[in-house]
Amino acid sequence: MAVRNPVDLIALILVIVGGLNWGLVGLFDFNLVDAIFGVGSTLSRIVYIIVGLAALYTIYFATRADTYHAREAPVHH
Repeated sequence: MAVRNPVDLIALILVIVGGLNWGLVGLFDFNLVDAIFGVGSTLSRIVYIIVGLAALYTIYFATRADTYHAREAPVHH
């Protein structure tokens, strides 16, 4: 998966951060976002919304990347 522009990179970083936070929740019952911004705080909710939007964008990004690579595939005769 090649990052093509800054939005792709930011979305990828946010999805990784979100995944790591879920890993912490699953392994240690520790929510880093809540620890930093407070449980149920407005800032925590904003972070969750932004990470969720980044995940949706990453779905689009992954689909677009597959299409891009399919068009670039060499043609063998």
